[in-house]
Amino acid sequence: MGRLTTHVLDTANGCPGEGIQVRLYRLAENGSQQLLREVVTNDDGRIDGPILEGADFAVGDYLLEFAAADYFRARGTALPEPAFLDIVPIRFGIADAGAHYHVPLLISPYGYSTYRGS
Repeated sequence: MGRLTTHVLDTANGCPGEGIQVRLYRLAENGSQQLLREVVTNDDGRIDGPILEGADFAVGDYLLEFAAADYFRARGTALPEPAFLDIVPIRFGIADAGAHYHVPLLISPYGYSTYRGS
């Protein structure tokens, strides 16, 4: 059975991204977005369990949004107004509904990266 997981690493402070709001959307061909889940990362920068699995895990286009600026402000990081990175979007596709897709985020106030993990 396929599933989607994620986690966040704060590369600016060398720690897990704890307390980051994450939203997952399914994207339709007409451009609309369906909110599937809204969660917050735990003290290890992870979501407790898959963010998507079972019958909801289907082939298609998806969007993860991470509330980066809110996270850094809560840590006391001085950010300009507006912040350089506010909401970090990661748009990706699921081609195999039976596979494990892991989409991590490495974040700092001025840059981010992602990859398909395991």
